[in-house]
Amino acid sequence: MVWEMKVAESEEKMLAASLVAEIHEKHFGGDPRVFLAPGRVNLIGEHTDYAGGFVMPAAIDFGTFASISARSDGRVEIWSENFAEGVTYAADELPKARKEHWSDYPLGVLWALREAGIEVPPFSMVLDGNVPLGAGLSSSASVEVAAALALLSLAGAKMERSAIAKLCQRAENEYVGASCGIMDQFIACHGAEDHSLLLDCRSLEFRLAPIPRHVSLVIANTMVKHSIAGGEYGIRRAEVEEGTAILRQHRPEIGLLRDATPEDLERWSGEMPENVMRRCRHIITENLRTVAAADALAAGKLKKLGDLMAAAHVSYRDDFEASCEEADIMVEAAQGLPGLIGARLTGGGFGGCTVNLVEGAVAAQFMEQLREEYRAATGMAAEIYCCRASAGAHEVEIGG
Repeated sequence: MVWEMKVAESEEKMLAASLVAEIHEKHFGGDPRVFLAPGRVNLIGEHTDYAGGFVMPAAIDFGTFASISARSDGRVEIWSENFAEGVTYAADELPKARKEHWSDYPLGVLWALREAGIEVPPFSMVLDGNVPLGAGLSSSASVEVAAALALLSLAGAKMERSAIAKLCQRAENEYVGASCGIMDQFIACHGAEDHSLLLDCRSLEFRLAPIPRHVSLVIANTMVKHSIAGGEYGIRRAEVEEGTAILRQHRPEIGLLRDATPEDLERWSGEMPENVMRRCRHIITENLRTVAAADALAAGKLKKLGDLMAAAHVSYRDDFEASCEEADIMVEAAQGLPGLIGARLTGGGFGGCTVNLVEGAVAAQFMEQLREEYRAATGMAAEIYCCRASAGAHEVEIGG
C-alpha cells in the first residue's frame, strides 16, 4: 500500500491520487484519471438490507483508488498494488464467470456494464486501497464503485449514483457470487462527510443524520477474517427467507421481512423452527432499532443511540448468531472505558470489526485501553482505527 490518508483533507487526497497515478504511469504509461470510493462502517442495522429493511452506515476515510487510461492494443490490464500482481485479457475474451480472485470485483463491474449495454474501450487500471480486507468494512464495494466510476468515465457514459450502486451490487451478486444487499455499494456512492445515512433498502430513499464533530468512529479489527461469498452468510439468508415464506402464508402482503411486525412473529412463530424464528426476530427488531437510532442521532440523543447499539449487538449475538467469541470480547472490553457512547459488532458477522462511538477528546486513550484489554483476553494484537464519516465516491484531481 502506498498511501495513508484522511480523505476529508483535500491536499492528502490529491497527494495520494498522484502516487496512484505514478504507479499507473510506471506500469502502463498514459495519462490516467483517478477515482476514489470509500469503505464503510455500519452503525446499526445488520442483515436487514436484503430483507428490504433499514440500515444506517457511514462512509469512512479508508477507501480504494482506481486509475484508468485507454489502450490501443485491444487488451484489458488491471494491476492491484495491494496484491502486487496484475491480470491481462483480450477485451473480447474476458472471463465469463468468477475465478475466486481479487480481479473478480473489477471484472464483475465491467461485465455488469456490458450487460447494461455500456461498452467500455480497452483500458489499463490500477487499484490501490487501505480498507482492511475481510474486516467487514466493505473493501469489495469500495473496489467495485471506484472501478465503476473509472470505467464509466472512459466509456463517456453517465449513470445516476443509485443506479451505479445497483449495478455494482449486481456484479457482486451474479458475477462474484456473494449474496450481499444494496447497503455497501449505496453508501460508497452516497456517503456524506460528518453524516451517517439512514437507507430504506427497498425504496432506496434515504436521509442523512449528522454525526457530531466531537464524536469519533473507532473501528476495532478483531483480526478474525471472514468472507461472505457463501458459508454462514448464505445459511442465514436462507433461514430468513424460510421464515418470511411462513409469515407470507398468513399475510400475503409481506413481500419482504421488513413488512412483518413483532406481533406477526409472535402470532405465527410456532410454525417456524427455533433457529428460523430467532433469525426473523433479529431482523424485525433491528429495523425498529435502526430507525430509532437515526432519530436519536438527529436529535443529539447520544445515550439513546448507545443503548440501541448495545441492544443490536445482543440481538446479533443471540438471535442471529452471527457474532464470535473474539467480537464479543471486544464489545465487552469497550464497556466502561472512558468516552464510550456505544459499541457493537459491525458488518456481515462471523468476525471482522466492532464499531465504537467515542468522545473524540479521549479517543486515543480509549483505543489504547481497548487494545490492551483485547490482547490480555485473547493474546491477539487488534488493529484499531480512528475514523470520521467521509464523502462518497468521486474523481480526485491529480496534484501537479
